[in-house]
Amino acid sequence: MTPLFTLEGKKGLVVGIANEHSIAYGCARTFRAAGAELAITYLNAKAEPYVRPLAEGLGSPIIVPCDVREPGQLEAVFAQIQREWGHLDFLLHAIAFAPREDLHGRVVDCSQAGFGIAMDVSVHSFIRMTRLAEPLMPQGGCLLTVTFYGSEKVVENYNLMGPVKAALESVVRSMAAELGAARIRVNALSPGPIRTRAASGIHRFDELMEHTAARTPQRRLVSIEDVGALAAFLVSDAAAAITGGIHYVDGGYHIMG
Repeated sequence: MTPLFTLEGKKGLVVGIANEHSIAYGCARTFRAAGAELAITYLNAKAEPYVRPLAEGLGSPIIVPCDVREPGQLEAVFAQIQREWGHLDFLLHAIAFAPREDLHGRVVDCSQAGFGIAMDVSVHSFIRMTRLAEPLMPQGGCLLTVTFYGSEKVVENYNLMGPVKAALESVVRSMAAELGAARIRVNALSPGPIRTRAASGIHRFDELMEHTAARTPQRRLVSIEDVGALAAFLVSDAAAAITGGIHYVDGGYHIMG
């Protein structure tokens, strides 16, 4: 049976794996299973022991550090991709951060510095990645990021990340419009709550998961494999006409009033 799509021959960059529970890892496994070759980053020396074995297990030829707040590190990632591959077909941006004291408080009370850090790491880093990826995609490509339903509705305890993800989604639409003529597509994945390391920073996250499972039409939470399946489709040639979208993989939760 001929598969609906394949990623054979494609080269992709995955940013955001922290451990085997990461959404980025679920996506990376599916990318690889579909035939893609991957460059994978880890945040710092502390994170490397958790990420490197996963990347090696996926046969990644490029495994490099990338802290988007450290000057020059992001540029070094793309410089290595240019040297070793000469081009890039897709990338996944799956990073977000807000200082704990700002994340756990009211939006009204967030600090200027905390707001700036959250926007820089969670949103502007995607813009910077796109700018660096564009020259490596002369035949077109796909850029993916990860958002959440809290961007459009108030989700209790999501706090500062709600406005931040709203900004990220607006950036997706703007960049899709600007890069469409170059056949570079920009899309966002919007999963339901998943127990990841990043999610553990959200206050009372267990309650959010229980509430979501109870109200989701499918009566279940989604997995990193569910997200990976959608991500692999979106970066494939089968999705060549899909850009600028926020694509839900949440068991239908977003349709509920």
